[in-house]
Amino acid sequence: MRTKQQGSRRFLAFILSVVFLTGLVLSGCGNTPSSNSDAGGTKQAESGTSSTVSGSDTAVEPKEAKIKTISTVNGDIEVPVHPQRIVAEEYLGSLIALQVIPVGAPGLTLNNYYFKEALAGVADSGVYGKPSAEGIMSLNPDLIITGNKDVYEMLSKIAPTLVIPYGQLKNVHEELTYFGALFGKEKEAKAWLADYDRRIMAAKAKVDAVIPADASFSIMEDAGKRILVYGDNFGRGGQPTYQALGRKPPAGIGDEIMEKQWAEISAELLEKYAGDYIIMTSNERTVADFQADTIWSSLPAVKNGHIYVWPEERSWYYDPLAVLAQTEELAEWLTKSAK
Repeated sequence: MRTKQQGSRRFLAFILSVVFLTGLVLSGCGNTPSSNSDAGGTKQAESGTSSTVSGSDTAVEPKEAKIKTISTVNGDIEVPVHPQRIVAEEYLGSLIALQVIPVGAPGLTLNNYYFKEALAGVADSGVYGKPSAEGIMSLNPDLIITGNKDVYEMLSKIAPTLVIPYGQLKNVHEELTYFGALFGKEKEAKAWLADYDRRIMAAKAKVDAVIPADASFSIMEDAGKRILVYGDNFGRGGQPTYQALGRKPPAGIGDEIMEKQWAEISAELLEKYAGDYIIMTSNERTVADFQADTIWSSLPAVKNGHIYVWPEERSWYYDPLAVLAQTEELAEWLTKSAK
């Protein structure tokens, strides 16, 4: 028979047991977030350390580096889906149009009259057409873009190298569409081209309103003792004149000049290659100089003041930004010359 004292002791022991078990349960619940946090830290360490968003102290987990395979003249190559450090040996204008600013580019392209202000922080990667492996390597690129297939072996040892030979992309639409797909900026490329088409149409309408449809145009360069003639995809104003404004070369030379894209001619052949309008690249001579020259002054285009002279620093470039600016510049001149 239990005494009253024994019953009290057992009841007290029961109460203490309940309190102890309740404490264990609550302690276990309180430790759960800490355990998850540790697991999350382990996963983060496995996938890469956290990075800091520029201009913020907020740490975020970066996406895994991704690559994709694309077909090139050098076969299938792997390139980053979202390259961060691009060296653009060529096609710099297309990158700028898509707001993809590289870390490096040749000095010649950095001096592009039409967009050099957009490249204040871009490093000079060396001489155009003669890339320096050491200079490019110092920029630590994750993608190199070039138009020169002869330097592929050298550059591909530094980073994935995309070779797009000159002339493979034949116009502004092909170029912007290609790079829009490469960088996952299809919408941006489409929007840029829509604005480009609108401005080109406006420029063409101005020219068509004052210049006869059958007027012929020549793209020429005064290179000292040499006279050069160009087609529609070799700079010097060929793209804006023949492609954007839809103008034609003189009869009899169109097929030749469009196929070869450039030719050197003698003074005796000037009359054959000179159109009603001449777009002339010259670093030394002005319109007045051509009008004072015995040979050149005999051409109808020069007699009538239908010759436009600009320096190589403005006519050489043929990227989308340059073509747009050149087209509007030539349209302005043509409308004034017709008055």
